[in-house]
Amino acid sequence: MRIAFAADNKKDLDSLLSLHFGRCPYYIFVDVDENKNITAVEETDNPFYQAHQPGQVPQFIKARGADVIIAGGMGPRAADFFSQMGIEPVTVSPRVLREVLQGYLAGELKGFSGCSGHHH
Repeated sequence: MRIAFAADNKKDLDSLLSLHFGRCPYYIFVDVDENKNITAVEETDNPFYQAHQPGQVPQFIKARGADVIIAGGMGPRAADFFSQMGIEPVTVSPRVLREVLQGYLAGELKGFSGCSGHHH
């Protein structure tokens, strides 16, 4: 499984989860095997950080092979894009990615609640 995290910085699993999936400066991709062991961590810049059109970020995340996208927030339209592409959208309160990953893998974090506006 490949999990994409919207991140505010590039500090591997010590990065901070970003408030918004599309307006984050970075994405951290974490590959997890069937035993929930981390097999790879990849950091990348968000090519749409300054501006994006609806659907661009979900396409980018899909092209990177993600099965899940986790962010501090996203709108319902974005969540629909992800769901239609077979990517599970998850929103949680921002904290260090390591904690978010542990909660997700333990089944404690799931689902999303839409944000009312864009965060800058």
